[in-house]
Amino acid sequence: MKKRNSYGSIALNAPYTVWSVIFIVVPLFIVAYYAFTDKSGAFTFDNILELGEYNDIFFTSIWYSVLATVIALLISYPFAYFLSRQSEKSRRLQMMLVMLPMWMNLLIRTYSWMNILERNGLINNLLGMVGIEPVKMIGTPGAVIFGMVYNYLPYMILPIYTVMSKIEPSLLEAAEDLGCNGINKLRRVIMPLSLPGVVSGITMVFVPSVSTFYISQKLGGGKIMLVGDAIERQMQSAYNYNLGASLSLVLMVMIIISMAIMNKFSDEEGGMVI
Repeated sequence: MKKRNSYGSIALNAPYTVWSVIFIVVPLFIVAYYAFTDKSGAFTFDNILELGEYNDIFFTSIWYSVLATVIALLISYPFAYFLSRQSEKSRRLQMMLVMLPMWMNLLIRTYSWMNILERNGLINNLLGMVGIEPVKMIGTPGAVIFGMVYNYLPYMILPIYTVMSKIEPSLLEAAEDLGCNGINKLRRVIMPLSLPGVVSGITMVFVPSVSTFYISQKLGGGKIMLVGDAIERQMQSAYNYNLGASLSLVLMVMIIISMAIMNKFSDEEGGMVI
């Protein structure tokens, strides 16, 4: 009987195993192969050694992603808390407004903001109407970080809101009965219980931010290069698939390490990162 159950479990899991092998494991092996070979297919470390020239790009990508993640967290945490305390009808309406931009493609959303922030865009036209000189926004780090926050903010709000909505009001009332003021209630009850959602949100914002390239291309005006831009340039313009693969491999390692750290931190507190 146990063997039948074992065979049945294997048969049910087979499609997912095959899918994972074809679309996850095989591409990873292909990236690793190109990263450690030259154009003739010979084994080499030259591609990895050449990455030293991209230290500044890696640092910039990580720094911008960290800033975008912190800003998104500072915006999302109080919003998610107040949203979780609203009535069911109000929650649905506000969550729909949060998700509404996500119904559009990221490229369209980013291109729209490029038109708003450019020298002859909506913001500078409004400033001109009150006699203020146009402000340079496109091509600045602030525009790129803003694009990251805008595009990935819902990914921070959703997991935090999901966890906070499960916090029983009776727990907060009990904390008040025990003498906790607003700050202590936040520190001792709300923050520990919402930590799994915070860690999930941080991961879901940081990972796409550190690997993005379209946002930096459009809102950065071609003046700011991140890791994703460097990979895209090697693959599309220079046709140097080996160097592009080595950049991708390092980026994947960075992402895996960051996710492992987040998962470990969350597991210690009784949560997990999805």
